[in-house]
Amino acid sequence: MQENQKKTIKILDKGFVTLIDQMGNDRSAVRAARVSYGQEISTDERDKKLINYLLKHSHFSPFEHISFTFHVKAPIFIVRQWFRHRIGMSPNEISRRYTSKQADEFYIPDHIRTPDKENKQGSIKIKNSELSQECINLIENAYMESYNIYNNLLNKGVAREMARMVLPVGQYTEFYLTTNLRALFHFFNLRADSHAQWEIQEYARAMAEIVKEICPWSFEAFINHNYTGDLL
Repeated sequence: MQENQKKTIKILDKGFVTLIDQMGNDRSAVRAARVSYGQEISTDERDKKLINYLLKHSHFSPFEHISFTFHVKAPIFIVRQWFRHRIGMSPNEISRRYTSKQADEFYIPDHIRTPDKENKQGSIKIKNSELSQECINLIENAYMESYNIYNNLLNKGVAREMARMVLPVGQYTEFYLTTNLRALFHFFNLRADSHAQWEIQEYARAMAEIVKEICPWSFEAFINHNYTGDLL
């Protein structure tokens, strides 16, 4: 993929998902499925029908031949949830042991949520704007205090690998992620769903938008036959 073809979607206040590289498309899955019979691609109608058949009957392995590499910037607490998806996802993350670059970037929410009494995994945006702003201010103050302590420790000669201990999980981090379409389908089922935390929903939906552009047949078939979430 050429530099000028990179697609970036802005997320939250400072985050993003950028498609860095990509290999394969809908017909890569078609080729992988038909190799058993010594055949390859056919007409649009037949190839699209095959993709629907594969996903309807849970034949997922052909979709492992379509790969994506993303550059992601997200708050640490979201990335820790993200990295629980270990199969088919290979991440490399920036290290605060070696750099203080952008160490002063923190996620400032534009709203505050309280627990959803009916859905234990969910939360509800509060309507009290005064209380919401008060809570956001508390979050910002905590960030600044932690960051000031971090800098003081560095100025006293403390190694970054120790100074970073005081930084909160609301700090932004960056990572590269190489994954395949099958793994992304699983990610969408769990994270593009109202039971997931709102912030990671935003990242899942952004990646789904990118996948839909590159693999429209596969994405449509996935939505029709395999998607268990409720946001796409």
